[in-house]
Amino acid sequence: MISITQRVSQARVEVGGQVVGAIDAGLLVLVCAEPQDTPAIADKLVAKLLKLRIFSDEQGKMNRSVADIGGGLLIVSQFTLAAETSGGNRPSFTAAAPPALGRELYERVLASARSQHPNVASGEFGADMKVHLVNDGPVTIPITLRS
Repeated sequence: MISITQRVSQARVEVGGQVVGAIDAGLLVLVCAEPQDTPAIADKLVAKLLKLRIFSDEQGKMNRSVADIGGGLLIVSQFTLAAETSGGNRPSFTAAAPPALGRELYERVLASARSQHPNVASGEFGADMKVHLVNDGPVTIPITLRS
């Protein structure tokens, strides 16, 4: 499973001009499932996100997690994270999970996050989304988990 995690002061996702998910301070997480991914990997990603210490403590050190600050999680599916560009100028997305598996694992990430954290918003799987964010820092962390 591939993800890009951004520390944000605010973020929102729009579909068809309507906001479908929004948070204030927290993490915007772009998630891509790969064919070999499992529900256990999805759960492991959520555990990592909730414990990832990228928020400043009183001394200005990145030492606090999204759970520590009571921040939000905005989780957005993004199959393009699996892009393969070595063969030319047009990316191939064959390394991404097929849509049915991608949806299943994305929904697993959401369910796992919602069961462990009180403030979880999401995009809409497969939709043409507009993502707006204010990257705080900027802090952007790639996370790749494999079985």
